[in-house]
Amino acid sequence: MSASENVYVVSAEEARRIRRSMADWDFIEKQPPRIKEALKYYIETGDLYVASRIAGLTIEEFNELRIKARIPNVA
Repeated sequence: MSASENVYVVSAEEARRIRRSMADWDFIEKQPPRIKEALKYYIETGDLYVASRIAGLTIEEFNELRIKARIPNVA
C-alpha cells in the first residue's frame, strides 16, 4: 500500500451510522414494500447479497437502486 492511498477502517456501528445518515429516506419510503425492506436491511447490515435477495433483484440491479437511494458502500 502506497503512502498516497487513503484507507479507512470503520466499525460495523460506524458504517451503519454513515449509511443511515447519508441515505435518501424520502426515496426509500416511496419504494414498494420488498424494495423498501431490502434497502433498510442493507443500511443496517451492509450485506448487498442478502438485500438483493430480499428485493428479488440481481446484485447489480440492487446496487443501482442503492446508488439511487444515495446509500454509500461503506465497509
